[in-house]
Amino acid sequence: MSRLNARTVLSTIFGILFRLLTRVTVIGKENLPVEGGYIAASNHQGIIEVPLVYCVLDREDVTGLVAKKHQDQPIFRWVVDSLGGIWLNRDEADARAVRQATEHLKRGGVLGIAPEGTRSPTGSLIPAKTGVAYLANRAGVPIVPVAVTGTWKAIREVLLLRRPRITVRLGEPFTLPPVERRDRDADLQRNTDEIMARIAALLPPEYRGVYADHPRLRELLESRERVKQS
Repeated sequence: MSRLNARTVLSTIFGILFRLLTRVTVIGKENLPVEGGYIAASNHQGIIEVPLVYCVLDREDVTGLVAKKHQDQPIFRWVVDSLGGIWLNRDEADARAVRQATEHLKRGGVLGIAPEGTRSPTGSLIPAKTGVAYLANRAGVPIVPVAVTGTWKAIREVLLLRRPRITVRLGEPFTLPPVERRDRDADLQRNTDEIMARIAALLPPEYRGVYADHPRLRELLESRERVKQS
């Protein structure tokens, strides 16, 4: 089966399963660019976010970075390979994965990635790594913040024959300021905090985790409130 056909088949299967087994609400889909490369940066509550975000982004050039530790799961490996996923070794500086991701973005493709790097054990935001900020700077593409709630215990709910409510909120695309060589580490951290604050602003307060009291998040929330009142 060709990769294009596999994408079509998998998208159909995922869509049917989500409609049958869950109740998904998508807010802000009008914020998704219809063309051109961008990074969809999402929080990470549960494994089902991978196919969910893939379906929501709804472009044939969507792929993502996936931890190599999942390669020992045959079905999951086949799904990732069929969707053109990029395997990432999180235990080292994986230059091959970074190069593949950068090339995909520069060609105008979409890359889905969770800045936290792993699933949150509590469902709330945990400290993010600087990799997404680095990729965005290297490829020169905007970022779309994605906030997902309801997936943390969704699989357990489905096994109990319940249909969990899942919400996907998509924020407006934004670009990060450049990273200067002399202040590289500080600039990458600043940009990473910007990404996470924008994701946190889309989440209910109880899921903002370590970013709940971040000054940048307060600025974003205050700005949003001023817009509402104007």
